[in-house]
This record gives sequence, C-alpha cells and structure tokens, in this order.
Amino acid sequence: MASVMSAIKNTVPISQFNRGLAGKIFEDVKQSGAKVVMKNNVAECVLISPEEYVRLMDEVNDARLLAVASERMAHFNPATLISEEEMNRRLGITEDKLTGFDEVDIE
Repeated sequence: MASVMSAIKNTVPISQFNRGLAGKIFEDVKQSGAKVVMKNNVAECVLISPEEYVRLMDEVNDARLLAVASERMAHFNPATLISEEEMNRRLGITEDKLTGFDEVDIE
C-alpha cells in the first residue's frame, strides 16, 4: 500500500501544467523531491531539482571513473612499469626543462 501512496504523491498529470500550476509543482519538487509527469496515463518525464540533478550526475561520473579504473587495474602488470626518469628520457624532458616549475599536487 505504501508504494501506491508514493506513486500517487509523486505523480503529476500534465494537465496541471496547462492550468498554470507549474510554479506550485516546481516548488513541490524542491520541497518533496522528484515528480513523474504523466501524459495519457504514461510517464512522460521526471522532474528533479537542479541540486539533485548535479548530485546524480556526479554519482554517474564517479561510477564511470571507477569502472575505468577497475578495468585498468584488472590488466595491471607491475613488470611493465617504468620509472619517472625513464619516461622523461623517452619524452626528451631534461632537468633543465623542469627547473622553475612548481610542484603540482594531484588529488
């Protein structure tokens, strides 16, 4: 029964937008969370606050980065590592070229 009540509270018929109630609906989204907009008894879209959208997108991006890192770690072979000195040699970077650069912290 709780899921039925949740569905009722979290759905908005599109006709309410046509009646000029968009401002009230947007305020309700800010206060109570996401709303599903129904059109012809079919879910048409989901309304969420900008803050919730940013939070969700950050979570999606974090999950994508984790998947990439996990994939890379699955194929990690310590025998293929090269030192900073060797990489600098391969790239033609000398100590003279590095002089004057500040330390960079990578988070």
